[in-house]
Amino acid sequence: MSDGFEGLAPYRRIAAQIRARIESGEIPPGDRIPSVRAIMRDEGVSTATATRVAAVLRAEGYATSVPGIGTIAMLPKKLTTGPDRLQMLRATGSGCRPGEKAQILGADLVPAPEEVADALGVEAETPVIRRRRMYRDDAGVVALSTSWLPGELAEAIPELLSTKPQRAMTFGLVEERTGRRAVRGRDVIAIRPVPADAAELLEVEEGTPVLTMTNHYWDQHGETTEYAVDFLAPGRDLSADHDLD
Repeated sequence: MSDGFEGLAPYRRIAAQIRARIESGEIPPGDRIPSVRAIMRDEGVSTATATRVAAVLRAEGYATSVPGIGTIAMLPKKLTTGPDRLQMLRATGSGCRPGEKAQILGADLVPAPEEVADALGVEAETPVIRRRRMYRDDAGVVALSTSWLPGELAEAIPELLSTKPQRAMTFGLVEERTGRRAVRGRDVIAIRPVPADAAELLEVEEGTPVLTMTNHYWDQHGETTEYAVDFLAPGRDLSADHDLD
């Protein structure tokens, strides 16, 4: 069966296969990646090619060299965006990366701030659903994420007002209960000051400039299903991979 890495240069193909094993958890962070000798033996490639594999993984943030131990696996300290989580949910049933966990900090009906009201297409102060969650991985806090949804969804999906773990993300619950499928989105990346209610959670001073991503989603009818704002923890990278062919 094809693994999707055909056509790559040998060292990039091997690096991509090892990267996939790290992302799936087959090679946990801290474990050694295949050695140059093992790659040469198993893949039938030259020393130069095998050596380049580790260099690629280090450059991508999936490996690091430890004196006396060798090259070990690691997961990049990157932000998993809302669109990333939606794709992972539909592909795997989970919106979290390996080693990542989400904690729901709050879920309630609140008066819509002006920014949120504009995004959801309602009047300011209209009751809307606010869900706040913290994503963490082995390296610490990943991001503080706040999702805002139309208040009328609370009747069809009472779980949206619960802080208990849910078997599906908000995308999945909305689609399952209402048939409203997120089909279009807009992402805005900006540097914004951390507000007081987020500073302590992110372990930074209030007003510290951090990277943020704002996600806006629409269903097949053109109606807004969710508006979300993520504050990225310091030391995290926002990255994306693209096929340019």
